[in-house]
Amino acid sequence: MPDKIASTATPLPSQARSSLWRDRDFLLLWGGGAASDLGSAVSTLLIPLIAVQNVGATTFQIAMLGLARRLPAAVLSLPAGVLVDRLRKRRLMIWCQVLCAVAMGSVPAVAFFGHVHLWQLYVVTAAVGSVGVFFGIADLSYLPTVLSRDQLVDGNAKLNTTETASDAAGPALGALLAGVVTAARAVAVDAVSYAIVAATLLLMRTPDPQPEPDRTRTTPVSFRVAMTEGLRFVWRNPVLRAITCCTATANLGIIAVVSLEVVYLVRGLHASATSAGMVLGLGVLGGFVGSLVAKPLARRLGNARVMWVALIVCGPFALLMPLATPGAGLALYAFGWAVFNAGGVVYQTAQMAYRQSSIPRELLGRVNAGIRWVVWGAMSLGALFGGTVGSWLGLRTALWLATGFLAVTGLWLLASPLRGWRDIPERQLSH
Repeated sequence: MPDKIASTATPLPSQARSSLWRDRDFLLLWGGGAASDLGSAVSTLLIPLIAVQNVGATTFQIAMLGLARRLPAAVLSLPAGVLVDRLRKRRLMIWCQVLCAVAMGSVPAVAFFGHVHLWQLYVVTAAVGSVGVFFGIADLSYLPTVLSRDQLVDGNAKLNTTETASDAAGPALGALLAGVVTAARAVAVDAVSYAIVAATLLLMRTPDPQPEPDRTRTTPVSFRVAMTEGLRFVWRNPVLRAITCCTATANLGIIAVVSLEVVYLVRGLHASATSAGMVLGLGVLGGFVGSLVAKPLARRLGNARVMWVALIVCGPFALLMPLATPGAGLALYAFGWAVFNAGGVVYQTAQMAYRQSSIPRELLGRVNAGIRWVVWGAMSLGALFGGTVGSWLGLRTALWLATGFLAVTGLWLLASPLRGWRDIPERQLSH
């Protein structure tokens, strides 16, 4: 639900929905994000594929690639949140994309002249993960500057639609490119996508405002104290606390699955690179469906109830994934992954819009950073869990345990005030 709609606001009128199609800056932000999402989805297959086919990495080494990308969030999220609240967000996002383009571009550059080594994959993955911490928090906190509160539902729905569509198409595209130009050289697609995002951000006309001061304080606080303010805000709010625990549990399971799936499909189920890419693409396609139905479901079920219903209904389908077998049995993996992703995206878009509309603007970066610190810390544990259990007990056993986490994720929300609400009460906006 990497770091992917319901809102406390009333449903959008048709005029507000159509206005986004005429909003130049949102379209630039959306288009650049779509390019980046597709490039990152391509690399999701290509980087571990390079490790499997070109480097001959072990299951544990491949899982550690996932850890290298996500561990920086456990170290950098809290200070990054303070910096995001104190710096111009769009300028920070541009520099982040430039650095990621350089780092990812080094893989095809080295492949053109020689051979990519495992240590380079670790360095590039860790660098992109570190810079991505700052970009992700700034991006999530910048959207309310571009859109009004009543446009956040529609905006998040569009952004999540392209993200999930890219996640579905990316592995298949990556497999195709790997067959044509080799996996290492195909990583150039991701490098170019980062450059496209930097260009679209530069073309935006929405002012990149100075950070808003915290009007509740008469004196500035230290950097160390500021780092923990977001976490304290989350802990005091029972809905945000449940959302954070729910997302952390889901991402622990998701990343454990992701750290295993390429090697599981290729070595365990004897799938070709093309077949593996198709299976992963079809699995993620469920998220695209979820992004399309999120808003109608929120209107029908309620923008609070839809969060837990989506996970309680769809989560157990993940248990179909370890039942997959070679050949036609690969469909079980794709179907289970697709249904879980559909429910996950409905939940994700709902809780994102809630956070953006209910958290005070001057705290938004730090609260998002606090949530991301917990969630991405769980993702790091998921990569470590997948690699360790997969090496000791086997790939299928590790997959059973990982999907078990996914099946019970929604219980966090049932134990929160969300269980008794149809819609988020207006009073939550004052918290």
